This record gives sequence, structure tokens and C-alpha cells, in this order.
Amino acid sequence: MKTRVCRLYGQDDLRIETDDVGAPGPGQVLVGIAAGGICGSDMHYLSQGGIGTIRVREPIILGHEASGRVIAVGEGVSGLQEGDKVAINPSRPCRACLYCSDGLPMHCLDMRFNGSAIRLPHEQGLFRDRILVEAGQCLKLDAEADLGAVACAEPLAVCLHAAKMAGEIRGKRVLVTGAGPIGILCAAAAAAEGAAEIVVTDLHDAVLAVAEQMGATRVINVARDGQELERYAENKGHFHLAFECSAAAPAIRSAIAALRPRGALIQVGVTGDTEMPINAIVAKEIRVQGTHRFHEEFAEAVDAISSGRIDVRPIITARVPLEDAAAAFRTASDRSRAVKVHLTFETS
Repeated sequence: MKTRVCRLYGQDDLRIETDDVGAPGPGQVLVGIAAGGICGSDMHYLSQGGIGTIRVREPIILGHEASGRVIAVGEGVSGLQEGDKVAINPSRPCRACLYCSDGLPMHCLDMRFNGSAIRLPHEQGLFRDRILVEAGQCLKLDAEADLGAVACAEPLAVCLHAAKMAGEIRGKRVLVTGAGPIGILCAAAAAAEGAAEIVVTDLHDAVLAVAEQMGATRVINVARDGQELERYAENKGHFHLAFECSAAAPAIRSAIAALRPRGALIQVGVTGDTEMPINAIVAKEIRVQGTHRFHEEFAEAVDAISSGRIDVRPIITARVPLEDAAAAFRTASDRSRAVKVHLTFETS
């Protein structure tokens, strides 16, 4: 059987090619992909040939956010059958290392993650019409599930994990810096957890308008109205929690300034080494909390989307056929108008 794939050969070298895909072996499932979300990491691989010290060293099929339908199941697979709609979890911890054994599978020493160039050979991704995956990666959905919406489960899982790392959110005042997909979904997660106030900042009005649809009680364009955020720094700060999703040094500084004493900075955005205002962190006894990927939150994200508890549809800016992937990536990289762009596939 033939399948089209979205393969990156290096910086600015993205090709749609055709590969063979076989029948599922024991414990495997053949899935026809319906929708795949373009992530910031995919865009960095394309535009920069890598992320920080992680470089694309061989051709890699991109994509780690996807949903689809089961085409065939291999020997020994139970609970899935042809025609089932599924969400695909790209995370495959080894379940045997020190951290997996200690209940921290997101820190697995032998993690495999679809569409990642960390390992060599690279872990190939999900942007293809058909793919063989381990049955355990597939989470069965109801027949009426919206596959486009469920393709947002992976980034939502990242945000649900960040929310857990933050601690109690109900009744708290929350700041979110950066209104990309992760920032907006962090706002949605905070709203679902009962935050009393959610202020979202960014440089672009279009994405801030989406944040308002997703739970923000106020949005601030800091490129134009930065003084509005500065007011939250008065009297040692206003917010209990800040989800920092931009990884930009000015945003980190402003978030810490706007946090009240003993508030918490949840650092979600990633970048290279960044200066932080240590004196302010010490003087206000700020808790700085990192957050990395997810585990059980993937199933929780699927449930939140499927049940309607979190409506992710406003973040989906465009759906573009796989053959137009280059145009889709250009749209996705335009932060002034795009939040999340999905590729659609032959089998959708």
C-alpha cells in the first residue's frame, strides 16, 4: 500500500513523497490520518533546521499532533477494530527506566516521540496518509467525535500537565504571556479549573481575540498597551499564577513583576538560555516551576475535548490539504493571523 508523507530533508527543504506502508504486525494498528496539527517545533525544524542544539541530521517525517481512523489491526490487538476513530499519542516512554519506574514517564531516559529529531535515527512523525503505530498509542473515540478537534489533544495535554504543575487554580488570578496555541490552551485549562481572572498578553490582536473566545477575561496587546500590564506590578504584584508561554526574556520579566509575593511562575515556553530577574524572584519568594510534556493528561485532554468541557475549535485557523503543506507552514508561521493550522489527509 502506498502513502504520501511530509518529509523534511533540512532547513527550508520540505517534500511531499510517496512511501510504502505494510500490513500491521502483532500489536500494531494501521491508521488513516484525518488531521494533523502543525506545531512550533515542526516550524523550527523547517525554518531553522532544528531547535537549539537539536538538529535535523537525516530526513524526517514531521508531525506529532494527529487523529484518524483504524484501517486494520494486527494480531493480538483488542479493543480496536476497523473504522474506529482514534487519537494518536505520540509519546512512547520505555516504562522500564529509572524515571518510568519512579512514576515520571515524561522524563523517560529512552523516550520515543513521533516527529522528534532528538534521537538518531530520528523518530518519524505522523504527517502521512497512513501509518503503522503501536496499538497502545491509540485512544478510541466515540463514533461522533470531531477528528479535527481531537487532533488538538496533544497540545492540550501539555497545558493540562502545566496546570497540574501549577497547583490549585480555582479562585486564583492568572496571567498567561504569549497567545500561541499553548498560551491560549493554558488559558482554556485555567478557565476549566475555575480561575477567577485570566489575563492573556501577546503582540497581535488576532490571536488575542481567539484567547478571549477560549476563556481570557482580559487581553492586552503589549506592543501597543504595555503600560496596562505594568499596572499589575503595582503593590508588589497582582497575579497568583503566571503561565509563561513565550520564552521571551521581556515577557518573563514582566510576568515576575506582575506576580504577587509567593506567586508561581509556570515556565511552559522553551528557548535557549535566558536571563531571569533573580533578585525579584528572591525578594517576592516566587516559585519557578518548569513543566515538560505530559503522560496521563493525554487521555484527559481527549476526554475534555470529546465531552465539550474545553472547546478547542476556535484555535484552528485553517485546514490545508497535505499537498499544500508548504503553504500551510507559511500560514502557521504568521503569528499575526494564525493560531493552529491543520493538515488534512487523503484518508480524512
